Amino acid sequence: MTQYAVGDIQGCYTELMDCLNQVNFNPEQDCLWVAGDMVNRGPDSLATLAFLYENRNSLRCVLGNHDLHLLAIYFGHRQAKSSDTVDQILSHPDCDHWMEWLRQQPLCQYDSHNQYFMSHAGLPPQWSIKQALSYSEEIASVLNSEAIDAFLATMYGNTPSHWQTDLSGTDRLRCITNYFTRMRICDIKGGLEFDYKGGLADIPAGYYAWFKHPHRQSINDRIIFGHWASLGGYTDNDTLFGLDTACVWGQHLTLMQLDNQQYFTASPAPRLSQ
Repeated sequence: MTQYAVGDIQGCYTELMDCLNQVNFNPEQDCLWVAGDMVNRGPDSLATLAFLYENRNSLRCVLGNHDLHLLAIYFGHRQAKSSDTVDQILSHPDCDHWMEWLRQQPLCQYDSHNQYFMSHAGLPPQWSIKQALSYSEEIASVLNSEAIDAFLATMYGNTPSHWQTDLSGTDRLRCITNYFTRMRICDIKGGLEFDYKGGLADIPAGYYAWFKHPHRQSINDRIIFGHWASLGGYTDNDTLFGLDTACVWGQHLTLMQLDNQQYFTASPAPRLSQ
């Protein structure tokens, strides 16, 4: 079995097929890791989600902020925005099956055999992999219970911005979710700043890219993540694999073979501007 990982697809179905065809991906033999933001903003979220669901037994997925946003719309806790491209999903006869599968996906994955960790936005500097897996399970248990409505209704928001182990209730769930799906930069105490979307060169004083934080616990771990399109995949670290290369913004989609870190890319025609 060959394992691959792909960054933020966001409905870029044609580019996904291009990358998979380049490696002759065989769902009966191979495995695809998907780093969240499977849908939304791109031109064909419907075909993307249908393909992923059809091949779900050959995937390891995590949820991104856009995937959670789709669930929030489906469950009636958010209105679709003008920039969203999920209407065809929501009106499709198979939508219920797709949403049931989507809510079963975790916020992080870890393979102890090949020692890769994956979440949409990365691994918070103050967390170990063991802690991250535990916190992800807290969210998974809510998503797969009747409490999903209360969670999705209160999921949006920027507070609390600092993780504390004694957080509880809505604050705890929102904070965990934000670290896994929206994190880019942190202050010295690991607190999140949500507005910055630039690259490494212009990070505001007093903040660090989460993976350059001076006290990061996961310094020796191999981490796959997406979410930060402005990086263009650049992390300046050979154990960190940023796979959001801004395909939906007209750059390219990136697929990585896990055993040798070989990259395969597919580029669309420019569509959006950041």
